[in-house]
Amino acid sequence: MPAEAPAPGILHGGRRERTIMLIDGQSFYASVEKAAHPAYRDRPVAVGDPERRAGIILAACPLAKKRGVTTAERLFEALAKCPELVVIRPRMQTYITISLLITEIYESFTELVEPYSIDEQFLDVTGSLGTSGDADALAREIQAKVLLSTGVWSRVGIGPSKILAKMATDNFAKKRAGGVFRFTGDNVETDLWPLPVEQMFMVGSRMTYHFWRMGVRTIGDIARMELGDFQRKLRRAMGRQSDIQAGYYWQTARGIDPSPVVASVREALQSVSHGKALRAGHYRELADIEVVLLELVIEVCRRARRLGRQGRVVSVGAVESDGERSYSFSRQTTLPQATSLTHEVAAAARRLLVAHWRGRPVSRLFISLTQLSGDDTYQLTLFEDRTAAYELERASDTIKARFGDDALMRASSLLEAGVARERAEQIGGHYR
Repeated sequence: MPAEAPAPGILHGGRRERTIMLIDGQSFYASVEKAAHPAYRDRPVAVGDPERRAGIILAACPLAKKRGVTTAERLFEALAKCPELVVIRPRMQTYITISLLITEIYESFTELVEPYSIDEQFLDVTGSLGTSGDADALAREIQAKVLLSTGVWSRVGIGPSKILAKMATDNFAKKRAGGVFRFTGDNVETDLWPLPVEQMFMVGSRMTYHFWRMGVRTIGDIARMELGDFQRKLRRAMGRQSDIQAGYYWQTARGIDPSPVVASVREALQSVSHGKALRAGHYRELADIEVVLLELVIEVCRRARRLGRQGRVVSVGAVESDGERSYSFSRQTTLPQATSLTHEVAAAARRLLVAHWRGRPVSRLFISLTQLSGDDTYQLTLFEDRTAAYELERASDTIKARFGDDALMRASSLLEAGVARERAEQIGGHYR
């Protein structure tokens, strides 16, 4: 059985109980845009592509939400609810820049800052509280500094663990005018446990259904059970393989989470990959699909060289659909030697595509390079000057890094099937 979380304020092994914050930027994209456009301060604002009425809303400011606009709904639906809605095209590079600036602000308070998403970050402020130990006052100081620097209002959840800080933010801080809520050993049972079980972190609709079948309605219904009893109940609902899940949810309900705030999470790189969703029904011919495949290979190889990696295994995947039937495949091949040269990877990728494509329109295409190794050494061959090939590729990389992704482009990308020109103006599928 997992150990109980230490009581607040008690020293364990000479260490003071942790004070963790999860800080969330309110309506982040929309807040950045309202700060950049003071004229819209008192108007409902949403971020989306105004030229695509069937596109989705990426973010909506509080004024827009009060008028019924919700994130991820279609633009035409939002405008039907709120005709005066100001819709601003997303600028992903700007949002990334602001997010990095906010990280630097957090790092002025503590070295232990762990990004969770573009608008959420964990902070371990245990060593930043001084003798007063007033986490609420520190949270308000951070809020004020971020707001003054970026125009983004922050909500702060505080707790002795990352999981409690996250649930404090999502369920309480976001709903309070001051935007700060703190879990301690005294209020977890009174404030957290009465919440519906679907408001517990990482509980989606499928798990909610299982919990309801078990008679579990609140977070406290889980927390008050012994772990063994909860495991037996979940087994009956989900099968014997559910013991690990039971342990996770039981600890979450009790706020038990020993994981540290890690300033930089860097795992060994396992693959370099890239994919693209394609316009429905447009990619019916092999020649058109090959154009996009080559563009994906170029990007994967460029990214691999930037990371100082090369790979021996090339994988290609695709989703095919004719409107009635859908089929997907993912196949791989091992190359004679590791590479990040575009022409070598492209040749292998094309062979896989030709061998396994069934002839239906392709709606998604994917490529990856795995079995990675460093590119400081590479295999020479008798029939090709691979050193010269790498020098040419790296020269191309340098030009693109300095002048933009579209500074150099294959002629095939100028065909109607090409997507590289459009992607050069985007980050993560959205305009910069």
